[in-house]
Amino acid sequence: MADFGALSLVPPLFAILLAILTRKAVLSLFLGVWMGGVIATGGLGVGQTFTWIAEAIGDSTFHAKVMIFLLLLGSAIAMIWRLGGSHAVRDWTIKHLDTQRKVGVVAWLLGIVMFFDDYANTAIVGSSVKDVSDRLQISREKLSYIVDSTAAPVSTLGISSWVAYQLSMIESGYEATDLAAAAIPDAFGVFLQSIPYNMYAILAIVMVGIVVLSGRDYGEMLGAEHRAATSGLVNREDARPMQDVASELGEPNVDNPRLRSFFLPIGVLILVTIGSALWSGYEPGATLQQMFTGGDYAMALIFGSFAMVVSTYFLGWFDGHLSLGESVDATIDGFSLMLTAVTILVLAWSIGNVANALGTGEYVAAWATQTLSPAVLPVIVLFVTGFVAFAMGSAWAAMSIMTPIVIPVAWELAGTHTMVAVVVGMVFSGAIFGDHTSPISDTTVLSATFTGADLIDHVRTQLYYAVTVAFVAAGLMIVWGFTRLSPVLLLGVGVLVLIGLVYGLSAIDANRRSIDPAPTPPDSAVDSMDD
Repeated sequence: MADFGALSLVPPLFAILLAILTRKAVLSLFLGVWMGGVIATGGLGVGQTFTWIAEAIGDSTFHAKVMIFLLLLGSAIAMIWRLGGSHAVRDWTIKHLDTQRKVGVVAWLLGIVMFFDDYANTAIVGSSVKDVSDRLQISREKLSYIVDSTAAPVSTLGISSWVAYQLSMIESGYEATDLAAAAIPDAFGVFLQSIPYNMYAILAIVMVGIVVLSGRDYGEMLGAEHRAATSGLVNREDARPMQDVASELGEPNVDNPRLRSFFLPIGVLILVTIGSALWSGYEPGATLQQMFTGGDYAMALIFGSFAMVVSTYFLGWFDGHLSLGESVDATIDGFSLMLTAVTILVLAWSIGNVANALGTGEYVAAWATQTLSPAVLPVIVLFVTGFVAFAMGSAWAAMSIMTPIVIPVAWELAGTHTMVAVVVGMVFSGAIFGDHTSPISDTTVLSATFTGADLIDHVRTQLYYAVTVAFVAAGLMIVWGFTRLSPVLLLGVGVLVLIGLVYGLSAIDANRRSIDPAPTPPDSAVDSMDD
C-alpha cells in the first residue's frame, strides 16, 4: 500500500467540515469519498469512488446485516404507526409524563437499561419517547443527544456486542507483546479492570443526567431548546429530519389505539434479539458470559427485527385493523423511512474504506506513539483514538486499529497489566468520543434517525457536551498519571466538575444571549396538551 501520509487525513476531514458547514450530509460524504479516489488514483478517481461505495455494501456481511436490520425496523415502525401504537403511547405518556424533566429522565434511564446493543438502544429509546417529547416541546436535538450519549457508552460497560468485539482486540494486543501464553491474563478480566478507566463513557452518561435533571443547556443546544420552548418548533424551520413518520405515512386509521400495539412488538424485538445472541454464542459447556461475548449480534438484530415485523402482522390481523394487503403496503412504506439513513450509512462506510485504503488510522496512530511516557500515555490514547474514530466514522474501526497498537506500547512502557487495562478503557472512551463528534458515525446517524432530528444539527449541538466531558476525563487521567489516585475517587471529582460546568456555562451563555438558561414551554403550551 502506498504511503499517503498526511494526505490520508484530507478526505474524511473534508467531508466532516463540509457537512458541518453546509448541513448537507449526503453531498459532503460523497465528495469526501470522491476526493479519496482522486488522491488514491492521481486522476479523476470516479471508478475508485464507486468501487468503495459498492464495497461498503457488498464486501462486508456486517454492513449488509445492519442494512437489513434497518429496513426491517423501518417496516415495524410503519406498522406500529398504522396500528395506532405510537398514538397510544403518546396518549399514555401525556397523562403520566407531564414535564420535560420526567421525559428526559425516562429516556435517560431507558438508554441505560438497553445496554446490550447500541443500534437497538437508539431504535427503542428514540421511538418510545419521541412523540411525548414533541408534545412537551423538547427539541429533537436534545432528544438525539440523550439517546446518542447513552447508547454507545452503556454498550461499553456491560455485556454487549461492543464488549464482545473489544475482547477479541484485547487478545490481539496481548499476542503482539513478548509475553508467554501462560502469562497473558484473561481478556474478560482485563475488560473488567478497565471499566473505571473508561471515564468518557461513564461521565457522558452522568452528563446526560445532569443536563436532564438541571434543565440547563449551553452552546447551540441552548438555542435549540429556546427555539422549541418559545416557538414550538422541535426542529428548525429548514431542517431535514432523518425520519418523519407522520408526514410520510399519514394518520393511522384506528379509533381506539392500544398500548399493546407498541409494547408487544418492542418486547418481541428485545427478547428475540437477546435470545438469538445467546443462541448464536452457545457451545456445549459455554457459560452465560461466553454465550454473550460469543454471540452474533448483527444476525440477532435481524432475527429480532423480523420477529418484530411478524408480531405487528399478527396484531393487525388479531385486532382487525389491517388486512394482509394493507400490512404489506405498510411494510414497503416502512422501507422508505430508512432510505436516508441507509444512504448516509453506506457513504459513511465508504469514507471508512477510503481511510483504510489511504492508511489514515495507521498514520495517526504511528505519529502519536513515537514519543510517549507512562504518565501521559492514557490521555494521548484517548485523543488519538477519538481522532481516528472521528475521521473514520467508526468506533469499531478505531478500536481495531488502536487496541493492538497501544497494548504492546503500554506493556513496554509500564510492564503492568493495570496500565494495559487503563489504555483499554481509554480506547473505549476515545472511540465513543470520536463517535459523538463525527457526522459520519453510524451511531450518530441512527440516533438522529430514530429521534427524527436533522443529522448535522444533532452533531453541532452534541459537540459542546462531548468536548466538555472529554476534557474533564482527560484532566482526571492526567491527575491519575502522576498520582495513581483511585479512578473511582477521580470519577466522583469529575461528576462534581461537570455539575459546576453545566451550571456555570449555561448561566454565562444564557446571559450572553439574554435568554433563560433553562427554557421551558409557556404554561399555555403545557395546558394545551391536556385538551
